[in-house]
Amino acid sequence: MENVESEYKHNNIKLTSAEITNLWTAYLNDSAALCQLKYFEEKCEDEDIKDVIDYAITISEIHIRKLTELFNLEKYPIPYGFKYEEDVNINAPKLYSDTYVLNYLEQMGKIGLNSYSMSLSFSTREDVYSYFSQCLAEADRLLNKTNNVLLSKGLYIRPPYLPIPDTIVFVKKQSFLTGYFGERRPLTGTEITNLYANFQRNALGAATMTGFSQVAKNKEVRQFLVRGKGIAKKHCEIFNSILSENDLNSPMSWDTEVSDSTAYTFSDKLMMFYVTTLIALSVGYYGGSMSMSPRRDIGVAYDRILHEILLYAEDGANIMIKHGWLEEPPRALDRDELAKKK
Repeated sequence: MENVESEYKHNNIKLTSAEITNLWTAYLNDSAALCQLKYFEEKCEDEDIKDVIDYAITISEIHIRKLTELFNLEKYPIPYGFKYEEDVNINAPKLYSDTYVLNYLEQMGKIGLNSYSMSLSFSTREDVYSYFSQCLAEADRLLNKTNNVLLSKGLYIRPPYLPIPDTIVFVKKQSFLTGYFGERRPLTGTEITNLYANFQRNALGAATMTGFSQVAKNKEVRQFLVRGKGIAKKHCEIFNSILSENDLNSPMSWDTEVSDSTAYTFSDKLMMFYVTTLIALSVGYYGGSMSMSPRRDIGVAYDRILHEILLYAEDGANIMIKHGWLEEPPRALDRDELAKKK
């Protein structure tokens, strides 16, 4: 991102729809992250974890500056996003434990790797490609730093191990794909990986929404968050039951990492943004998991819970629209609307 302006003038290439949308989304995500991270930093008691939070804050602040440069060069309106003075109260009591925050940061690193690699693959203009390439490297470093702290404190939760086979085996029976009736085949490594990761994300999501529901001010938002917590817990039960059939343990839950604080901490707007963003990510993770699960009963389970969270997402969007919290993303011209202005 060095010499952004000179690169821009040299290339004089317009941003594509994918590039401007990914930059716009990145701005909203980083402005929201800064609100949470600065609160976590203020409340963190563990110096090792605070170092990781500080690194996350630093890279988010750099992102906001670089994104602002790009928007200004394009004469594109800078998204409103989230404001430190509007959307967080750092003087509120501690809502989440340091252990929760560390695991939250681990998920931030993983999500960053996925989202930035996708944004990078859709970027062709040199300055935008350079920006997302740097973001990808920073997400890699954040995940590595988080994992090292988790390991040093004995908090890293490893996925299950698999036995080493004696020889190469090819699938010979159609029963490899079935799973409705009779004896089910053991889970494949890919299926275990996805079930385990989806359990972890939902367990952390349930804890997140527990805390959010305690500090939400609007009744409708509070009810929405309580409902989301119930959905996340139910999904954990589904994943746990499939893993248990194969004598595999599920990861731990994070319910005990939430305090009893009910003081204003985050704005309802910020919390709704986070929850709807997590839902969107879950749709992608569940869809990917379904495509990688040859056993039909597992595919059906993912299909069922996908429909459930899509309905939940729609309800969340309606709440945000009702309260004027949903910022409209970049979109194509409405030709009919332009014609009416004549």
